[in-house]
Parts: sequence; structure tokens; C-alpha cells
Amino acid sequence: MELRTFPVRESLRRLPLGLVDLALIVGIISLIAVMVVVGGGAFAPFQPPDVMPAISLDPRFLPYYLVRSTLRMFIGLAVSLAFTFIVGGLAARYRFAERIIIPALDVLQSVPVLGFLSATVTFFIALFPGSLLGLEAAAIFAIFTGQVWNMTFSFYYSLRTLPNELNEVSLLYRMTPMKRFWGVAVPFSMIGLVWNTVMSFGGGWFFVSVSEAITVLNHQYTLPGIGSYVAEAISKQDVRALVLAVIAMAVMILLTDQLVWRPLIAWSDRFKMEASAGSDIPSSWFLNLLRRAQLPGLIGTAMKPVSQRWQTLQLQRSAARAAGPAPVPLAQRMSPALRRRLDAVFTLVLIALSLAAAAAVLQFIVSELSLSEILNVFGLGAITLLRVFALLVLCSLIYIPIGVKIGFSPKLARYAQPVVQFASSFPATFLYPFATIIFIALGVNIGLGAILLMAFGAQWYILFNVIAGARSIPTEMREMASVTQLRGWHVWRRVILPGIFPAWVTGALTAYGGAFNASIVAESVSWGNTTLTAAGIGAYIERATTAGDWPRIALGVGAMTIIVVIINRLVWRRLYALAETRYSL
Repeated sequence: MELRTFPVRESLRRLPLGLVDLALIVGIISLIAVMVVVGGGAFAPFQPPDVMPAISLDPRFLPYYLVRSTLRMFIGLAVSLAFTFIVGGLAARYRFAERIIIPALDVLQSVPVLGFLSATVTFFIALFPGSLLGLEAAAIFAIFTGQVWNMTFSFYYSLRTLPNELNEVSLLYRMTPMKRFWGVAVPFSMIGLVWNTVMSFGGGWFFVSVSEAITVLNHQYTLPGIGSYVAEAISKQDVRALVLAVIAMAVMILLTDQLVWRPLIAWSDRFKMEASAGSDIPSSWFLNLLRRAQLPGLIGTAMKPVSQRWQTLQLQRSAARAAGPAPVPLAQRMSPALRRRLDAVFTLVLIALSLAAAAAVLQFIVSELSLSEILNVFGLGAITLLRVFALLVLCSLIYIPIGVKIGFSPKLARYAQPVVQFASSFPATFLYPFATIIFIALGVNIGLGAILLMAFGAQWYILFNVIAGARSIPTEMREMASVTQLRGWHVWRRVILPGIFPAWVTGALTAYGGAFNASIVAESVSWGNTTLTAAGIGAYIERATTAGDWPRIALGVGAMTIIVVIINRLVWRRLYALAETRYSL
């Protein structure tokens, strides 16, 4: 009898799997196991007003709390990416969608998410009755709102500035809208999206630390996580537990940076549109290790028949589209007069709905609160606004020279950028207890101290954008300044400040919104039984949220939103217009 050799069995014997592949398999299986074990806690039974299990300060539980918070962060990031692709893509492609989405995003990024946690927690608990999943969803929603706006605006502006050459190529090859989106638009926006995702992920840690341990409607809700661990350490005045939490957080940030963000940044460099390769190419040891693995190639080989069949179908559809007439968009089939009428009707309907919603909220507030209190809240908002502007001035004076120095020196940037990225990812609220101890010991006025606390998180937006702006200044301009012997203030006035101005505006605007959000926890800080409270709209919203006072929550959030939107229109929009018309490189 002749023995037959089966090709599949023979190929399995020859699988070129090495140590890298084995480590990759073990890592994937371990990651899935950790996600299943840790994520299973989100489905525990819970029914308010049940008392949540106490958070233990035993260091043995700290890794579990940290991994659970990190899992929330990545779920929030996945939802933010889906929102970015859908909403940002619609706003960039359709004019009518843009007229709704962009103003709505402008308002939503200005609304303090910590101010309406009362509403979101109540909603999600009702959405998932009898399960801890409601509180988990509320925490993830808070993280989502801390990550998504920066990413969506970055993606939208990238699509709006898509080069005409790429649009012409996609039209020439009769690409479908979906293929044009994933094959042209997304790759073009990839570098900016990756960098803004890194910044947004770091900002999301701020909302993790304040959404896991909150008091809403006179009920204390505590989710297992690093944020609730820190809150319990503050309540117990346990400095040792605080230090351990800071160390654990630092380790997680370093691991995330090395295993996720650096590989993504190095990978995204392939999408850079330039004629020649740059001299400062980002690299990642982990990405290089993954590229040595044989497992992805084997999976690709196994899926090759399916991919070939899919490509054949796509070519057949492209050929069919090329043989027929080019599709004409619906907007071009309409007459100009009809488009104007539809735009006018749509605008009127949008204004009417906005006025109706504003009138309903205003009636609810006026029926419960006096006019003097309403005016007082706007006065508190003005105080917080002064703190925010003082923060922006101080951070700009400090970080513009530092950012320019880092941006102009690739050698310095290689050492300084990882440090800056680590510092910006570290949750500012973890530093609040140590600052509070110092304020109490030295008798520092919390009205001034709140500026420092808000700066812990907001300062990095200015520094990151100034570094990016300095690196974008063409080398020819700097060489020309050197040849013409510009020195000192003259080179700053004629080259550096105009060159970094658009980037500084972006960073200052982001820091402005982040400082207002941070004011809710920065204007009222505690250490044990001692609470320091500053006069400001942030402390007002914090008190109303703790007491579950809906009229005052609506008043505080509404007043802060109005102030932020007005300043956006009067100051930041004009600065953006100035940057685009006069200082655009």
C-alpha cells in the first residue's frame, strides 16, 4: 500500500514559527484571558441604592484596579474612533450634515462633562437595570467625551484639506464612496489622527480618575478602578497608597507607550506625503519585533484565496462602473434655487429647535431659582474665566521657549518628547492630593492654587502644539534668518512667532476648554476631612452635582457653556482666521 502525504499536514510540520511567534501567541492568549476575567466584573448584579463593595487599599488589588481602568480607556477609545470616522466623515462629505455636526461639536466640546454626570449616570443605570454595566457605561461615556472631540476635529479638518490630486485620482478610477474613504481619505489623515489619538488617550485618564468615584443625587457610586483607589486613599489620608497608585500609573503609561503608541506612530509614518524620506524617522522596537514574526504572514497566506476572490469582485464592479456614465451627486442634480430654498428651510428648522430647547431649560431654571442667583453664577463664571486666561498666559510664557527649543533640535526632541508624552499622559488629578497637602501646610490661597491645579492637565496641549509648530517651520526660513544675521527678539518676531502662531492657537484653544473642565475638580479639593473651596463656577457645579440639585446643575453647566461658546466666537475664531490668512505657511 502506498502511503500518501497530505499537503496540509506536511505544511504544518514546516511552519516557520520562531520564538517571536510563540511570544506573540502567548501574549494574545494572555490578553484575551485578562480581558475576560477583568471585564466579567462589569456584569455583576447591582441595583441602587445598594452599597458598592468597599475599595481595598491593599496593594495586592492595585493591579486589578489598574487593568480594569485601562480596559475602560480602550473601550472608550474604540467608541471614539468609530464616532470619529462616522461623524467626521459625514461632516466632511455632506454640506447639510456639516451645518449640523460642526456647530454641535463646537458646543459639546465646550460643555463640562463632569457637570452632567448626574444625568448620564441616572440614564445608564436605568438603561441597564439590575447590573453594574450601567455604571460602567457611564464611566466609559465620560472617558469617550474626554477623547472624542479632538480626534473628530482632526479627522474632519484633514478630510477638508484633502489634496485635489487625490480627489482627481479617486474620480478617475471611479472609486465608490466607501473605497475612496478607506483607501484615500483615511490614509491621508492617518498621521494627524494617530497623534491626536495619543493626546486624547492621555486626556482620557483625567476622566477615569473622576468618574469611578462620584457622588450623584446624594448617592456615592464607586467602581473598582485606579481612580476610586486614589479617592479612597484621599479619604483615608493614606500617603503610602497614593504613592503606590502613582507608581502603578507610571508603569502602565510606560507599557502603553512602548506597546501601543510608539508602534502606531512609527507605522503611521508610512502615510507621510513627501518626495524624499525624512532624516528623523520614528522607530519602535516592538513594531520591528512584530515585523519579524511569521504568524501574520501565515494567516495572510491562508486567507489569500478569500482576498483574491474579493479583489476580483471589486475589479469587476470597477470595470462595470467605468463602462457606464459617471454618477452625478444628488446636490449637483438640484437647481441652485432649490438648493437655496432647502438650505433656508433647514436653517430655520435648526434655529427653531435650538430656541425651543433653550427656552425649556431656561423656564426650568427660572421657575426654581432667583434672578440674583442666576447673575451670581455668571459672576462666578467670570472669576473662573480670569483663572483660565491667567493659566494660558503663564503656560505660554513658560512653554513657548521650551517648545521651540525642542522643535528646533531633533537630537533634543528624541530625549525630551518621550518625557513630555509621559507627563501629558499622567492623570493630573493624581497630583491634586499632594498639591492639597502643600496648600494646607503653607496656607496657600486655593483661589490662586486652583490655577496651578488646572494647569497640571491643560499645559501639555500648549507645549505639544508649540513643538509641532516649531518643527513645521521650513528649514529655509531658519537658514535665511541666519544668513541675514537676525538675532534675539528680531528672529522671534519675524520667523519663530509667526511660524508657530497657528499651532499655538490650536493648543491654547484646547487648553482653554480643558481648563474649564478641570475647574470642576480643581476649585474644590479635599484631603481627609479638610476641603479647600475657591469661588468659581467649577466649585458651584461640583456642589450641585454632589447634592443632586438639578436646577443648579442646569444653571451651572448652561452658564459655563454660554461663556465658553461666547469666548470661542469672539476670541478663538478670530485668532484662527488670523492664523489662516496671515500666518499660514
